[in-house]
Amino acid sequence: MAAAAVGTRSLAGSVLPVLRGAGCRWLWVLPAGLAAAASPPSSGSLSPFDRRLKRKQKNWAALQAEPGKCDYLREEVGGRIADRVFDIPRTFPLALDVGSGRGYIAQHLTKDTVEKLIQVDIAENALKNAVESEIPTVSIVADEESLPFKENTFNLVVSSLSLHWVNDLPKAFREIHQVLKPDGVFIGAMFGGDTLYELRCSLQLAELEREGGFSPHVSPFTAVSDLGHLLSRAGFNTLTVDTDEIQVNYPGLFEVMEDLQGMGESNCSWNRKPLLHRDTMLAAAAIYQEMYGNSDGSVPATFQIFYMIGWKFHESQAKPAKRGSATVSFGDLPKLGGFVPREKR
Repeated sequence: MAAAAVGTRSLAGSVLPVLRGAGCRWLWVLPAGLAAAASPPSSGSLSPFDRRLKRKQKNWAALQAEPGKCDYLREEVGGRIADRVFDIPRTFPLALDVGSGRGYIAQHLTKDTVEKLIQVDIAENALKNAVESEIPTVSIVADEESLPFKENTFNLVVSSLSLHWVNDLPKAFREIHQVLKPDGVFIGAMFGGDTLYELRCSLQLAELEREGGFSPHVSPFTAVSDLGHLLSRAGFNTLTVDTDEIQVNYPGLFEVMEDLQGMGESNCSWNRKPLLHRDTMLAAAAIYQEMYGNSDGSVPATFQIFYMIGWKFHESQAKPAKRGSATVSFGDLPKLGGFVPREKR
């Protein structure tokens, strides 16, 4: 597992044409029923997140005077997703970005790799304020949990730091697999379970001290051990799952929470606590500094990122040899050394 420091924060149915960069961008706003903001779950429901609130949070963040001020993490991960796309030696005629936000992956791609890109996000303001890209794009306001596309449509599907907010991750993976063409590839990234562990621990200890108990303030995340299983169940093969850590330094706890709000990453769990008392917040800031503070007075915030790659089956793909078809035993491998010239070892 590698760690990288990317920076230190300084002490419906209408069609709207919007010009962006080299091509023409169209924003399709689906009817409210298809845009699908989730309603409160009934008793016994397994929906942990308030999707309607998440839409409001992302729309609010996109309307700030400097929406790019808090985009450093999304831009970094978007670039790493693009690097994985570049590693595949082919051109993708049609690609889909699920939970695109302001186009954090598109800005890193080129027309030589992706000829046309469809961007989907639940927040219309994020799509309207998308960053420039040389790729012709079409933006569609729709919920990542209900993709409005036909089967076998896209050659490539990408997603960056969005799927951790869906209520039904297995269903989301199945829908992504369904819209991919045979031999299409899905490349995604999402937050892992160790994300913001410093903030989580500080808030829990402060609440225990000041209020005699604690409630969740950081949303739950998927474990890396589950990702491969979920992708396999959705129908993907030739899977690759790896993990990375990005650590960002901030002046203090309040700046961490301010930037999370600016990213549209505030907690939207149904069981979240509506507010924190002032004394609890001050205690949490002191605990954060004492337990995790750097020598220069700043505090680190760790973001664990899971990267995943999965392919949709096609007859042309490489297949494992049949069981029992091997012609050399593992026990014979040491004997093969005598047939290999010394200069080639």
